[in-house]
Amino acid sequence: MDRFGSDLSAGGSGCKVDASTIMKQVKVQIVAANAQELLQRMTDKCFKKCIGKPGSSLDNSEQKCIVMCMDRYMDAWNTVSQTYNSRLQRERGRM
Repeated sequence: MDRFGSDLSAGGSGCKVDASTIMKQVKVQIVAANAQELLQRMTDKCFKKCIGKPGSSLDNSEQKCIVMCMDRYMDAWNTVSQTYNSRLQRERGRM
């Protein structure tokens, strides 16, 4: 039994899975979910901003708008993420 009082099996093979392996898997799933949410939000915002009349194809101005919008969105996201991570590190250093 692990420290949580149960045996966890991987794929029914009878192998014990430790808590650190489960935590790593959960972290990977969280990162994937966050990336998917970022892409969905960016797509929604840039579509609303750039596409006036949806059709079977994008004209040149819509294509340029989408590219610029997504670039700006990613730049903003990266800036916010870096700032947030820096702040977290500073706060952890104070403890």
